[in-house]
Amino acid sequence: MAHYKPPKQGKASQLIDVIVLVVLTVGALFAPLWLGMAGAAKTVAAPVANPTWESLGQNAAQSAKYEALGYTPETAHDLILARFDYSFSVGALITMIAVILLYYFLILRFSEVEYREVISEKFGE
Repeated sequence: MAHYKPPKQGKASQLIDVIVLVVLTVGALFAPLWLGMAGAAKTVAAPVANPTWESLGQNAAQSAKYEALGYTPETAHDLILARFDYSFSVGALITMIAVILLYYFLILRFSEVEYREVISEKFGE
């Protein structure tokens, strides 16, 4: 039985593969941020007219840490009171489920094709 030797890939092809994978990874991580679909909360739940550390619900230790970072009650107001929005639409949920299922079946299909190619290379038709 012959020992299996995979096809060789040139250095330029490897470099292109790495660049494409890095671009796709960075794009997948940052696309939701660029499209405004993820990230920090955008709305303040209940704004305080004249914020103080006490009205923002901060104790002495917390306010000291904020002040050490250069915040005042006015500048920390939005940072402290902003809340994440966990709402979603059913359409977006169904689309995400469809994309995940499509990806799963696509990977299964490619894996099957590649598996059959390796078997045929190793053992013949």
